[in-house]
Amino acid sequence: MPGRQSRRSVLAAITALPLTGALSACSGNDSASSASSSSRRTGKTTITFWSALRGSQEVVDEFNKTHDHIQVAFEQIPSGTAGGYAKLSNAARAGNAPDVATLEYPQLPGFAIDGVARDITGLVSDKLKAKLLPQALGLTTFENRIYSVPLDVEPMVLHYRQDLFDKFNLDVPTTWDEYLELARAVRRTGGHRKVTYFAVDMGVFSGLAWAAGARWFDTSKGAWNVSLADAPTRRVARYWQRLIDEDLVYVNSPGSRAIDAQNSGGLILTRHSGAWEAGAQMNAHPEAKGKWRIAPQPQWDPSKPGLGTNGGSTFAVTKDSRHPEAAMEFIEWQVSHPDALKARLSSGASSQYPAVSDLIEVGRAAFDRKYYGGQDIYTLFEKEAHKIRDDWTWGPRMTATGQVMQDAFARAAAGSGTLESSMRAAQDGSMPDLKALGLKTTEHST
Repeated sequence: MPGRQSRRSVLAAITALPLTGALSACSGNDSASSASSSSRRTGKTTITFWSALRGSQEVVDEFNKTHDHIQVAFEQIPSGTAGGYAKLSNAARAGNAPDVATLEYPQLPGFAIDGVARDITGLVSDKLKAKLLPQALGLTTFENRIYSVPLDVEPMVLHYRQDLFDKFNLDVPTTWDEYLELARAVRRTGGHRKVTYFAVDMGVFSGLAWAAGARWFDTSKGAWNVSLADAPTRRVARYWQRLIDEDLVYVNSPGSRAIDAQNSGGLILTRHSGAWEAGAQMNAHPEAKGKWRIAPQPQWDPSKPGLGTNGGSTFAVTKDSRHPEAAMEFIEWQVSHPDALKARLSSGASSQYPAVSDLIEVGRAAFDRKYYGGQDIYTLFEKEAHKIRDDWTWGPRMTATGQVMQDAFARAAAGSGTLESSMRAAQDGSMPDLKALGLKTTEHST
């Protein structure tokens, strides 16, 4: 992909540190053994699939109904690092990981380095690669080696309360300077209203820093280069620190009930998130139908627009899979066939933005526009997706990095430190895990 850096060092790190259990699939793989026995009895290939994504059972049912030669045994697993990812890591150590596993983008490098996610370069067809948004495929590709296939990619957008903007005669901001002025104008409306909330976790902040030009990790010069406090990140941190210091935003813990209360009570006028949250908002707050609209994220320099993402999932074939070709056939169908997305959407409203652009019309047709006042949000998502910067690399241990960042943000919110110092602390806290992996690392603290 034009403009992307060489990832030779990443590939070397991934291939040099396989998980012993992941390479020992022939010993102790009960699920694979039973699947192989079933294949011998029926003449069909049975593969196993683990996912925490809603609608996965419906997808598997549709695949099994329409495919005679391959059948999928599905297991719903918990979401999050302490649930499904821990289960997958433990299964890989025991040599019985599923054929196909769902991985979010930030977790992929770690599972590749650990030897859980298989190099599937030779299994991904040119036809499928041509269909995928390049920025999405780039996040799963290391030195032209592919380790998972994107399902969706979620450009960050700005949700705003159209009714309150009209009531207070407010304009939708297009730059971050305008957003600061909006925040001050919202405060002048009185009451407890604020422009938005700042969540003390990595999710949204990483997307904001990414959009500003940050590169927390890169793999040039044969090493993992860590720069969690680079100049663009510091700029974003100082900006949001100013909003906090001027009491223009709420500060919330991730998953806090306060977020729902602020949302449903009309106390926040905007939200920053990936495209997926439009559907989540519909499901969680049906009473707000017609009140919200979606706009592009504010830009630092409108003449050079850039975006990060927030959310998105991929599918990996594990090292334990005895049927990688069948696993890839299932993955390709799942990410690119209209019937797969229709099946997933039958489980409930969703606004996920497909990594395969051919499926945009399926998502658009299934989405009830009335919630957003008739707005065609998929046209907006499609335009914004092409603004995603293609020079971002997730680090080898983003779960640990994110936890250190969250803890530092929480301390800063309580008055101990700042968001800028929190990013320096996150970098310091990330290095021991990277070094423990035996990776060559460098630090850039400017």
